[in-house]
Amino acid sequence: MRRAINLIIANAIPVAATLLWLAAMAAAAEPPSRGLTNIFAPESTPAHSIFKLSMFVLTITGIIFVVVFSLLVYSLVKFRSTAANDDHEPAQVYGSNQIEMAWTIIPILIVVVLFMASARVIHAVQDVPKPESAIEVTAIGHQFWWEFRYPKQGIVTANELHIPVSDPAHPTPTFLKLLSADTDHSFWVPKLAGKTDLIPNRTNEMWMDPRHTGVYLGQCAQYCGTQHAKMLLRTTVDSKEDFEAWVRAQQKPAVQDEQVSAGRRVFETTACINCHTVSGTAANGRFGPDLTHLMSRSTIASGAAPNTTEQLRLWIQNPEAIKPGSLMPAMKLSDPELNQVVQYMQSLQ
Repeated sequence: MRRAINLIIANAIPVAATLLWLAAMAAAAEPPSRGLTNIFAPESTPAHSIFKLSMFVLTITGIIFVVVFSLLVYSLVKFRSTAANDDHEPAQVYGSNQIEMAWTIIPILIVVVLFMASARVIHAVQDVPKPESAIEVTAIGHQFWWEFRYPKQGIVTANELHIPVSDPAHPTPTFLKLLSADTDHSFWVPKLAGKTDLIPNRTNEMWMDPRHTGVYLGQCAQYCGTQHAKMLLRTTVDSKEDFEAWVRAQQKPAVQDEQVSAGRRVFETTACINCHTVSGTAANGRFGPDLTHLMSRSTIASGAAPNTTEQLRLWIQNPEAIKPGSLMPAMKLSDPELNQVVQYMQSLQ
């Protein structure tokens, strides 16, 4: 009997510790960096709704755990056997309508309450009307990077999503249409919204209305292949003025700098143009990210490396060194050609 009590306590301690940790995280102040993928610090209406539902479910399940565990301990202590030769069975109870009603009705009520609470949040998040001021973005998941298209602004970019902050007095939410170019993916920025899957031949939607500027991190949350773990994304929430300035910069054509014309010729005469697009050039591929304003991004390879000269050179020369399993081939350029292409890429502001 003592072994049974010890076993129950040993199994219950990790569960209790987890519940206490979750409660502490929920009560903690907002972390200093908004980039942390913390679901307990929501910065958008959908994320806040999901957070409140999560804490409600956690509270109910925590109460169930405490009640069941307390009854188990009470039963073990109250009815434990102390006599060495006491091997008779205790009094058996049969046909207790009260007990049967209790363990039938109470779980049904709990399930109904959780169902209604979940349905309410799902309706509030999925069926919200789209205002005229909303920013529309089409997010396309690829192996293993993100493509972002702004149809009203005529912008195409990759891996780093820019959206404006949404002032409650003048809401500017961002609505995303989610598509997949190959296999299943899942878009998830924990502080801004719940995860939503991108499924081939199906259109899903989600929205977010961040309250503060900053960079919010996320990634693909559905296993999609070898480099799923490095299919990262960065959502930059700009002030209204900064977002408008970013839009104007992205709408400009690629700069045609004569000083990097040699690198442009190398770029346009290799397989690069089959996968990438650079506006105003012969490159119009769709298999890889649009490179028209490559240097406006802080990372490359879907967030796997910083966008520096050294990392960009390594990415072109040997993608496997940064992202094993990447679908981008090594270009096999000579050192002079590689230097010229890197210089050309760095001119794409």
